[in-house]
Amino acid sequence: MNDHYYTRNPASESRPVECEYTYRGIPLVFRTDAGVFSRGEVDAGTDLLLKSLPEEISGDILDLGCGWGVIGTCVARRWPETRVTMADVNLRALELSRENAKRNRAEVRCLESDGMEAVKGERFDMVITNPPIRAGKQVIYRMFADAEECLRPGGSLILVIRKQQGAESCIRYLQTLFPEVEKTAKSGGFWVLKATKNERALS
Repeated sequence: MNDHYYTRNPASESRPVECEYTYRGIPLVFRTDAGVFSRGEVDAGTDLLLKSLPEEISGDILDLGCGWGVIGTCVARRWPETRVTMADVNLRALELSRENAKRNRAEVRCLESDGMEAVKGERFDMVITNPPIRAGKQVIYRMFADAEECLRPGGSLILVIRKQQGAESCIRYLQTLFPEVEKTAKSGGFWVLKATKNERALS
């Protein structure tokens, strides 16, 4: 059975390769590997997601399904006052995330987590994810529902998804969870969606 990037212990042989990425003027270098999503480069969806993030970000941020850590590392470097948590089920990915955050001088916390299991009960101001589409709709929709539960009032879930991989049905599902869902960017078949929680918690 082939490894997936959401496999806990990838069996594929380690084949590390570095890649460079400049985020809003900050040059960064990352180590990537086989058995982890997007070996050797920042994929187009994640690149669009990062470029479309708000100009100002603060508070507690969760990079959900962090892979080798590009989103969390970029956020922690660009907005150093944030408190960034990176979570992934893939142990090789987490090892890379820790290494990449350290080498790029990013202050982050890395947690092994199946979805949001390890952060249940915590509260975040923003959850950012390039979700594991190949894990199936049931898995990623559970991630979105769990994200809604852990967001503070006024907090946002920001994600990227290909139009042909269910972006329109994803919007419809998000609208059952959030009062406000908007498409903030699109390019090359990718859509960035932002779903925002009510400012005030409902009684």
